[in-house]
Amino acid sequence: MHSITRCLLISLAAASILVLHAARARAQPASQAAPVAQSVARRDGQHDFDFEFGVWKTRLKRLVHPLTGSKTWFEYHGTTTVKKVWNGRANLVELEVDGPKGHIEALSLRLYDPQSQQWSLNFANSAEGTVAVPSIGEFKDGRGEFIDEEPFGTRTILVRFVITQKSPTICEFEQSYSDDGGKSWELNWVAEDTLIPGSTQ
Repeated sequence: MHSITRCLLISLAAASILVLHAARARAQPASQAAPVAQSVARRDGQHDFDFEFGVWKTRLKRLVHPLTGSKTWFEYHGTTTVKKVWNGRANLVELEVDGPKGHIEALSLRLYDPQSQQWSLNFANSAEGTVAVPSIGEFKDGRGEFIDEEPFGTRTILVRFVITQKSPTICEFEQSYSDDGGKSWELNWVAEDTLIPGSTQ
């Protein structure tokens, strides 16, 4: 009898422990629950630049001596042509403008990385004939922001390039420099493009 009683007591104790653990698990806050694997849908941005394919009338303002305290700006006028490459996963920009400081010819090859889902902007101008350090970034809510780090004189600075689609026929470009690690930014390049009717691809 003692053996049977002991077995019954052990069984009852085990059952009580299981019930207690189950009650505690139900009362446990969601923040302390075991982590659940979640798959976050990543945004596919390979067609972010589709709105820009075509020929644009460009009005450009450039700060002559950035990061010197200068307030002298020069204005240029011309055209920007944006061509689709790889069905939109890349594009080629050709800028040609004239102003009081002469003629500017520039290219930008924009490439989409499907792994990082970011764009690289690879800029070159005819005066130097080399490709600058690529700016890397992405679009959010119609605004693209791209950052790189590059030499400027004897220092290394941050460069930020922002593209904003103002409307289906107007987009704006801004370039800023920072020599304090991004605490402050000085605007040195502003361009407004207006789409030439009938020029879209």
